[in-house]
Amino acid sequence: MILKGKVFKYPDNVDTDQIIPTPYLNIFVPSLLAPHAMEGIDETFAQKVQPGDIIMAGENFGCGSSREHAPLSIKANGVGCVVAKSFARIFFRNAINIDLPILECPEAVDDTKAGDELKVNLKTRTIENVRTKKTYKARSFPEYIQEIINAGGLMSYLKKEAKHG
Repeated sequence: MILKGKVFKYPDNVDTDQIIPTPYLNIFVPSLLAPHAMEGIDETFAQKVQPGDIIMAGENFGCGSSREHAPLSIKANGVGCVVAKSFARIFFRNAINIDLPILECPEAVDDTKAGDELKVNLKTRTIENVRTKKTYKARSFPEYIQEIINAGGLMSYLKKEAKHG
């Protein structure tokens, strides 16, 4: 799958309170979470983001509490994928579980500016910056994680395994 979108760039250590602030944790409907995504760090994100756009961040994206609301609010906005230097472990797993594409690629983060347009091939894990014409290769996932990604998230994976098991 190839995505094309505009970059919203954020620094290191963006935590889950910044991704979806605490007052919205009693909401479990993705479409109701969407208007509040990234509100703690970028109040206009939900108004500006377009389907397919890409969040790019530094180290430890999604640190803090283990709330599933954080990747869910991002996905509900139609974000194509999140590219970061690294992800907090619980955000990483929650994103994989709900089928929010994530890629780790420090070099792409370093060379990309907010507003740049990227082409991302999720199958080959390549990231092309349209402005600079540079292409990057994101880190590979362990085989078992890749199987969950290929299935479309954890629930789809478990249903598939139950049919074969």
